[in-house]
Amino acid sequence: MTDIALKNAVIPAPAGEDGLNRYLAEIRKFPILSPEDEYMLAKRFKGHGDPEAAAKLVTSHLRLVAKAAMRYRGYGLPVADLISEGNVGLIQGVRRFDPDRGFRLATYALWWIKASIQEFILRSWSMVKLGTTAAQKRLFFNLRRIKNSLQAYDDTDLKPDQVRQIADTLGVSETEVTSMNRRMMQGGDASLNVPLGETGEDQWQDLLTDDSPLQDEALAGAQERQRRQNMLFEALGTLSDRERDILVQRRLIDEPKTLEDLSLVYKVSRERVRQIEVRAFEKLSRAMHRIDDGQRIAKLGGRRENQAREGH
Repeated sequence: MTDIALKNAVIPAPAGEDGLNRYLAEIRKFPILSPEDEYMLAKRFKGHGDPEAAAKLVTSHLRLVAKAAMRYRGYGLPVADLISEGNVGLIQGVRRFDPDRGFRLATYALWWIKASIQEFILRSWSMVKLGTTAAQKRLFFNLRRIKNSLQAYDDTDLKPDQVRQIADTLGVSETEVTSMNRRMMQGGDASLNVPLGETGEDQWQDLLTDDSPLQDEALAGAQERQRRQNMLFEALGTLSDRERDILVQRRLIDEPKTLEDLSLVYKVSRERVRQIEVRAFEKLSRAMHRIDDGQRIAKLGGRRENQAREGH
């Protein structure tokens, strides 16, 4: 009954960037609830599936979603889309909110709002599939660390005994180790045609989405997706092994693990797993911003240098 009530709740939608100001003005018209009103509405919704109560709980928190979405403007995605995804998270939060737990809806729903926006960002950046198998993901995330422990140089091929040792340690084939190492040696702009797996039938370009735009748009889009994917890979390297694994298992695979699944793996509570996940994404976000800023500064410096040369 509660799901039906939420589906029937009329929620204004931001119609693209042009309609964003109108949307923000519209949601300011919805009143902010007092603690007492919020509690009574939540009880009505939870106990009786009251659609009017559901609508008031959602619309009174649309400003919270907009504020949260604004924090993610630096990811190059339309704010209207971020808000729409945040609204989906808000509805999830309202659906699961228990007013008898003693805290406000805003406190509880904010996590759902952020999680929904973050998941949308990662999906939009074509980063969902980081490899065809869990073993290949493990290989990518750990190869550089293991090479360092073996005192192997980043810009050279691995010795046969090093390849065997890495393959045994990570449970992958020697072919996969060699292929991955050469791709990483080529740097962030490596060919998308580097083969994956034993057969070599799969390629890295197969892991990117294909929206079939015009040829020049496809090239620009592929380059941008690759740039963002490389940024993600580099930023993931700033996380601890546990943070990286939890984030990947929760956000970056086709069939995400539940908090319960990971709590059993790491022998901690579900709440602790959730805290690690949130902290890991925040660290990842900061790292990606630093990388992006560095790339933009370097690009700007290159342009100025070229302009100076042309001036002479």
